[in-house]
Amino acid sequence: MRLLLACLLATIPAALTAGPVDEPSRLPEEWQARVRPLLEQVVEVPSVPGRGKVPKVAELLAGALRAAGFPAASIAIRPYMAGEGDSTAALIVRWTSAAPRRRPILILGHMDVVEARREDWERDPFAFVEEGGYFYGRGTLDMKAQLVAITIALAKLKAEGFAPDRDIIVFFTGDEETAQNGALLGSTDWRGTLDAEFALNADAWGGTFDAAGRPLGFVIGAAEKTYQTYFVTVRNRGGHSMRPRPDNAIYELAEALRKIQAHRFEPQLNEVTRAYFQSRQQDEAGALGDAMRAWLADPGNGAAADMIEASELETGMTRTRCVATMLEGGHADNALPQMARAAVNCRIMPGVEPAAIRAELQALVGPGAEVTPDPSFIGTPTPVSPLREDVLAAYAAAVRRIHGEAIRITPVMDIGTTDGSFFRAAGIPTYNVDGTWLVVPEDERAHGRDERIPVRAAFDDVLHWEMMLRALAGKP
Repeated sequence: MRLLLACLLATIPAALTAGPVDEPSRLPEEWQARVRPLLEQVVEVPSVPGRGKVPKVAELLAGALRAAGFPAASIAIRPYMAGEGDSTAALIVRWTSAAPRRRPILILGHMDVVEARREDWERDPFAFVEEGGYFYGRGTLDMKAQLVAITIALAKLKAEGFAPDRDIIVFFTGDEETAQNGALLGSTDWRGTLDAEFALNADAWGGTFDAAGRPLGFVIGAAEKTYQTYFVTVRNRGGHSMRPRPDNAIYELAEALRKIQAHRFEPQLNEVTRAYFQSRQQDEAGALGDAMRAWLADPGNGAAADMIEASELETGMTRTRCVATMLEGGHADNALPQMARAAVNCRIMPGVEPAAIRAELQALVGPGAEVTPDPSFIGTPTPVSPLREDVLAAYAAAVRRIHGEAIRITPVMDIGTTDGSFFRAAGIPTYNVDGTWLVVPEDERAHGRDERIPVRAAFDDVLHWEMMLRALAGKP
């Protein structure tokens, strides 16, 4: 999953004009020449759920690393099940330091992509195309270009004689878009292999430019909401539809859902969202900016938090949010329903137990409806990762060296879900630090039709990861 900062989309010109897409990357041409063919190969593998193609992507990336001089013994492809009948794999690479002075760094990413149908796209989604300064194809943005950037950055560091003073571990999963069993295994059963001081997640964040090429800023993720779905169920004795009664399961479920729709959980500030709003309020001079400043001054100011949350640009940033997403009920059109059920998906603030949210929802809807967690996925609270100075400094230095000293960098909480949440929950601080950038809103196509990434952004991301690793795994 790849989400870019929604607030950066405000006041963007509609027309696409010359901008950063047209500027050359600083990545040397010999390394640009290695990016394109590898990206083409991995994009043209349809590594969507159920097709069993993820191991092919893993082998292509592993082959590139072996060709770069990484020993075969340092590279492993581990098969596992993403779901019933869906075999996939994880790629694990360990660059062992000859003289380790610090605990390892873990780099996270995923090799699977969401489905794409040919009839929905202008081009074949699994045919790699370069056109107009862009690479097109499913996964170019989410997130095969990032996998290739990390792979080529490691190869470049190896070729230039870089000697890390800590182990660098790469962990690419095969089911982030679905079951996330790879992340679960990585943070539990495989923890001994993947244990690290902190993790760098390539699956989220980066930067945006407007259509005129002006930078809108880069963001670094250090917190993530917990994903949890609950079922709200109403049961009834039913009967014949010719004799309607007041106690109708569908009507009672509708009433319960209206209560959930109107409910607002208590607002919360944490270290990351405070830093985020400190940055955001600099750009807001009106009522929204005043609300941000008032809430920062007094986190107990619920009215100010409510005003912020009501803004489409900030939805989900101040509190836990829940929304009904699916419905089922009844068994015949001429019978009173004996059961009506809705799925309510919640994105829960860091550190909050899903059981507490279930209890709050149950109290809200009352005894006539039963609230139960989806048994197929029980969320685990994810703590806020501390804003480490070394990670922040390395990210800022890489971004500004590529894009200029004036770039603003903002910490942010991810309101979606990535594999990083499993490692945060397991006690490994995780930071979303990718260097990919887009022109917005034109390039916001992850999970959508005609997905693409600027060619220069794909090249720049190699430099970004090279500089990050030199800063965080090089001798001080």
